[in-house]
Amino acid sequence: MNKLKVYVYAICKDESKFVENYVKSMKEADGIYVLDTGSTDDTVQKLKSLHVHVKEEKIIPFRFDVARNKSLEMVPNDADICICTDFDEEFEPGWRKKLEKIWLEENPTRVEYLYNWSFDKYGKPATTFYMSKIHKRNAYTWYHPVHEILKCLEKEEKSVVIKEMVLNHHQDVSKKRNSYLPLLEMSIKEDPLDDRNMHYLGREYMYYEKWNEAIDTLIKHLNLEKSTWKDERAASMRFIARSYLGLKRPFEAKKWLEKAIEEAPYLREGYVELARIYYEEKDFEKAHLYLKKASFITEKPVTYINEDFCWNSYFYDLISIVAYQIGNKQEALENAKIAYQMNPEEERIKKNIDAIENELKNLSES
Repeated sequence: MNKLKVYVYAICKDESKFVENYVKSMKEADGIYVLDTGSTDDTVQKLKSLHVHVKEEKIIPFRFDVARNKSLEMVPNDADICICTDFDEEFEPGWRKKLEKIWLEENPTRVEYLYNWSFDKYGKPATTFYMSKIHKRNAYTWYHPVHEILKCLEKEEKSVVIKEMVLNHHQDVSKKRNSYLPLLEMSIKEDPLDDRNMHYLGREYMYYEKWNEAIDTLIKHLNLEKSTWKDERAASMRFIARSYLGLKRPFEAKKWLEKAIEEAPYLREGYVELARIYYEEKDFEKAHLYLKKASFITEKPVTYINEDFCWNSYFYDLISIVAYQIGNKQEALENAKIAYQMNPEEERIKKNIDAIENELKNLSES
């Protein structure tokens, strides 16, 4: 018999294609509670047929924090553990046993677990970081209209990490994110000193190619007193650089990438993005210099700041191409082989390997 009462809660809208896998993944819980915010497909019917507790309510105007709090209200008050998830997420089996064990041993208010946010085309995790949407029933409330966070209501918060508990995210790329920008603008209007959403707002402007707004907002993020996490600060600097590139001003872009490297020299991203600019400018010596510096960073930090192109075949392919351009053919060959091993469907890389091997063979025979 389970020692604790564990409930999952969620919000949804038109998630019919995810329902069966989602419920199967969450079935280790004592109950699943879902607030449907206006589905026009058969999501609600499917959920009810699988014995999920469902409530239908449109949130007008829509805010994620309001919707999350309303879904949390559905969870029984005697719950020991509440788990907030989305329909495109699935726990790996056996999660409950791991959760109960740490909860009984540590008595936390909140739990962090591994979150595979994205996967490569071979199904391997690409971007992984820690998520923390597991909490005590009455100890938290949701805050912010988008990129909402759990705000602790108790005097002391105790968070513990379960590295063996894994949640996989299978993003629905067909869904548009056009509601994010106005919600982020609303969030900053409500809380102009919030560093997290100021960073996200600047990033969103960048996605929309609103280059000047992105630069201004990201600089505001860097100037906030609460903006102290170096990884995120470096990301803001990189996004400023990308925005300057969008404005066709590579000189400023390079300066901001140098700042990003200085801010977080332990992250590959700044080096790789700077190397890409030098590569485009055909300054292969400098491109090679920064790529080599990036290659000395061998451990991928568990953070959402990671960019997949700094760790996948693209990275090694770029080193190979740049090394070849400056005459380091053996280095070019070694990195091309790594890139091809990671991406064996890329025939161009295979052709590069064959060409370099032939050149090296001819040199050894001459």
